[in-house]
This record gives sequence, structure tokens and C-alpha cells, in this order.
Amino acid sequence: MEIRVLRYFLAIIKEGGITQAATSLYVSQPTISRQIKDLEKELGKQLFIRHKKGQIELTQEGLLLQNRAEEIISMVDKTENDFRYLTDIIEGDIYIGGGETQAFSKIANVAKSLNLKYPKLRYHLSSGNAEDIMAQIDKGLLDFAIVAHPKQSPRYHYLKLPYQDVWGVILPRTDNLSDKKNISLRDLQDKPLILSRQALQKTHSDNQLLDWLGETKNLDIVATFNLVFNALFLVEEGLGYMIAFNELTHKEDLTFRPLDPLLTSEHYLVWKKDKVFSAAAQVFVESLTNFN
Repeated sequence: MEIRVLRYFLAIIKEGGITQAATSLYVSQPTISRQIKDLEKELGKQLFIRHKKGQIELTQEGLLLQNRAEEIISMVDKTENDFRYLTDIIEGDIYIGGGETQAFSKIANVAKSLNLKYPKLRYHLSSGNAEDIMAQIDKGLLDFAIVAHPKQSPRYHYLKLPYQDVWGVILPRTDNLSDKKNISLRDLQDKPLILSRQALQKTHSDNQLLDWLGETKNLDIVATFNLVFNALFLVEEGLGYMIAFNELTHKEDLTFRPLDPLLTSEHYLVWKKDKVFSAAAQVFVESLTNFN
């Protein structure tokens, strides 16, 4: 299985057909068709269903290969970039993933400071929950993860970031509960809730919110989310009360009230112990360590 053929395969998906892919790649259509047939023969599976007028549809096996191919190509591109910048000049790419948190402001502080000294550094940010982000760390697709209260593992290094998020309820300003300074679990009894999917399971993090909520089967959970932004529209429409970190909403018609008792989350920068950093990633983690 060649990287070049995987790029052909992904191009067909992106462009919607072999003819279109051949045009975008400046490769003849027979060449791509032959390579894809050879790939299907090598795997022993049909990857595409060919329809009339050149249209294609992925089979289940094709969908699986698409996921794998995207990871492989991403890793190959990242590796090539890392080696391209193995020089005395500090430049290159730094890959960071994490959930939505103000802890990223510390990352931004360091990035800005480094940019003045090393203007050819580039940052690639990925947003997601801890489970997804740590999976990308394990696959080598990310250099660093920002995780709230991670479970300590000998496989990783942990650097505590100088910021704590406060848990609370995001709700309309016109709601009666907005008159309260803090909101307790009792206040939320029989109220429709909008919760992070990660908050409902124990994964890479010590789940403080799940401990605070107690038996979730007794809660009226009307919606779940993995990132806050889109879920805020549900709050605006009055579908439910969102429990999330502070400072994640800037909508004028919504407000935030801390939980009672107060619940905070510390954040850590996490990376694999066996990770061989590029010069760019190395100078970044050293700068962040000194910043702390």
C-alpha cells in the first residue's frame, strides 16, 4: 500500500469522482483507475460503488479506509514537516489539541512571545473532548493536549497550567434562576439539562462534574454536546440549562452562574514520554515550562 495511492483514494472522495480527481492531481484517469483497482485487489475489498455518469459511493470498507488513510496521510505530512525543519533555525509546526477553555490563553501568551523570536513557527489547533484529543496524542497526530484533571499515567508528561476554570450554569438572562448568585443541584432538580458528553462518563479525566451531579439517571438530560458553541443556540431557545465552564459564552442574552458548592477544574499540558519532538515543539514546551 503506497502513500501516493492513498492520496489518489482521498482525492477521489474529495472531488466526487475519478475524472475530477485526475484533473485536480494532473494525473491521467486510467492511471488512477488502475491504481485503485490494484488497491482493492491488495485489500481484497471493494472500496467504491461505481454509478452512472462517473459518480462514486463509498462502501463500508471504503469508509474504514478513508478514516485510516486520513490519519496516515496526516502523520506522513507531519513527519515530513518535522524533518524538513531539522536545522539550526527554529521553525516548523506545533500541533495542539484541547477542549474549549480559557487555559488556551496561556498557550496564546507563549505563542505570541515565541513568534517575536521565531517568526517561522506555525501553530495548528484542534478542538475536541479529552477522549478524542488523547487518541490523537497516542497516534502521534498531535504534539500536545490540554486536558482538565487528567488521570495520571506513566505514559505521559504533565505540566500544570496556571489557570482554573469554574463550572456553572449558562442560562438566559431573563430566567428566574439568573437572580441567584450561585446555583445548586437542588435548583436544577426537574430542570431540563444540556450536558457535555464527556461529563457523563469517566475517561481520561477525573470527572468532578459527574461526582457533583450524582446519579444522572435522576436528571432530565435533554441534549448533550462535545463543544459548547452550537449547543448555546439550544440554551437561547430555552430548551434547557447548560452546565459548562465560565467565560465560554459571549452572547448578550445569556449569563453564567457558578455551581454551589464551587467546582473548579485545573488544566494540564500533556504529551507522550516517548515523543521525539521537533525543534519547534521542543522550544515551545521549554518556553511554556519557564512561563509557568
